[in-house]
Amino acid sequence: MFQLSGFLPYQLAVLASRTSREFAATYGEAFGLTIPEWRVLAHLSQGGDVSVREIHARVDMDKSKVSRAAQTLEMAGLIKKVSNEKDRRLVALSLTRKGRKTMSEITPLANAFADSLLSALDPQERKVFQSAVEKLLNSG
Repeated sequence: MFQLSGFLPYQLAVLASRTSREFAATYGEAFGLTIPEWRVLAHLSQGGDVSVREIHARVDMDKSKVSRAAQTLEMAGLIKKVSNEKDRRLVALSLTRKGRKTMSEITPLANAFADSLLSALDPQERKVFQSAVEKLLNSG
């Protein structure tokens, strides 16, 4: 008999959704960001100009959500659009000074949240868990 509660894809989806909502409560309250806006900011904080298409592929979010989040972040002065000199139709996004400052304020909160989440595991379990997650993410 099929048991949904023991089905790994279901468990991962529930864990990811719950974790995302819990962390969103932290940065949402402090910075007024939505989950899509946070994901765009976080991705852009990794450096360099990035296209909406690249963000869509990396953060596993619909292009329309990425575009709406980018538009809101641009209006808030957190990101800017950078046109490609060779093809003006190609637009990349990058953090502004305000966006970098915001990420520098969110980063300690993100690290504390991750540490808190992983505190349910002992150090050895943490290593095994993080290794397994990386392996699963890289296998697809």
